[in-house]
Amino acid sequence: MNTIYPVIFTETNEKKSEVLVYIPDINGMTEGKDIADAIAMAKDYICNALFDKKDSEIPVAKRIDEIDLKTSPFFENGKSFASLVDVDLAAFRLREKSKSVRRNITLPQWLDNMAAAAKLNVSAITQGALKKELGIA
Repeated sequence: MNTIYPVIFTETNEKKSEVLVYIPDINGMTEGKDIADAIAMAKDYICNALFDKKDSEIPVAKRIDEIDLKTSPFFENGKSFASLVDVDLAAFRLREKSKSVRRNITLPQWLDNMAAAAKLNVSAITQGALKKELGIA
């Protein structure tokens, strides 16, 4: 289920570049180290906030022209602007919250021995490598 929500971003006046995020339709707040990170954090927040809700319980998004920047609790902290953020809740539910499955992999004995000696989590490393290969953040 693809959904688009208006989000208010506030670039702070402080020396460190920080972007505060307010999601009016779900009264959500988060932040990012820059605008790209803030968008990613907004998507993650929205998906986590809506994860357990039935489709009928998911709040209807306002139009962007209905958003008043002054409603953001961060309005006084810097320069605010509104933008749309899209989320694919179905994909998030499938990818992030699905149960783990057992997979058998084959490794050379010497590599398995070295991984065990280094106390490496082969499952986590394999997951990371697969995500990288598939272009999944």
